[in-house]
Amino acid sequence: MTSADGEAKATPRGETGKSLKDQYRWQLWIIVAVNTLFLYGVAQANAIKVDGLRAIFTGAQNLLPVGVALVVATVLTGLLSSEAKARLVFLRWHHALPGHRAFSVHAVRDPRIDVAALERIHGAAFPVDPVEQNRAWYRIYKAMENDAAVRQVHRDFLLLRDYTGLCAVFFVFYGAAGLFVIPSTKVGLTYLLMLAAQFVLVRQAASNYGTRFVTTVLARKTGKEAPAAPKPPKTTQLRAWKAPVDPPNQKK
Repeated sequence: MTSADGEAKATPRGETGKSLKDQYRWQLWIIVAVNTLFLYGVAQANAIKVDGLRAIFTGAQNLLPVGVALVVATVLTGLLSSEAKARLVFLRWHHALPGHRAFSVHAVRDPRIDVAALERIHGAAFPVDPVEQNRAWYRIYKAMENDAAVRQVHRDFLLLRDYTGLCAVFFVFYGAAGLFVIPSTKVGLTYLLMLAAQFVLVRQAASNYGTRFVTTVLARKTGKEAPAAPKPPKTTQLRAWKAPVDPPNQKK
């Protein structure tokens, strides 16, 4: 859950009773495991190519630096604050979160949002100051946090935000370990380039989901509370007037 000052302090719970972070925590462990196994696999494959089959028996020494990199990466990821992760994702030092530009930038760009209806719901002109924009958006979010669409995009954003933090740590520590345990410098630099590509792609996806999270809150709010368009008044059709017809004379 994103607070007014931009930090994730709490997480709403879904129907299963688990917080959003608990729902995707296992995915982060899979990401760590895959990156660790990939580093070890690249080191072993290159060692076999250079030293032959005997590298299978001597390659166990590569487990030590890989294991150290795993432990350090896990610890440092836990030390990364929500603010630091937001800076990595949105590449801004101040006012990093998209909530700081919720009304001035993102609301007017999303075709799902009725800006006039949103201003009526807000009850005043939209704030211009980034901090005030984030606070105003957060108040709207609190009213919509249990909406299914909001909860889903919030979960996706948190997962990719944390994955971005992992990618940054992987690049530094797994990259250093790779250069140490991979015999070929060329293969080591290629591995480092792959880590950089992983960071770039995941960061962009996290940025997109973060913006989508902000706009989905506003769109669902306007869609829920915007007054329905007035129905056109019923029109009555005038019937053509017909002159009365005298009944025929009856003979007595």
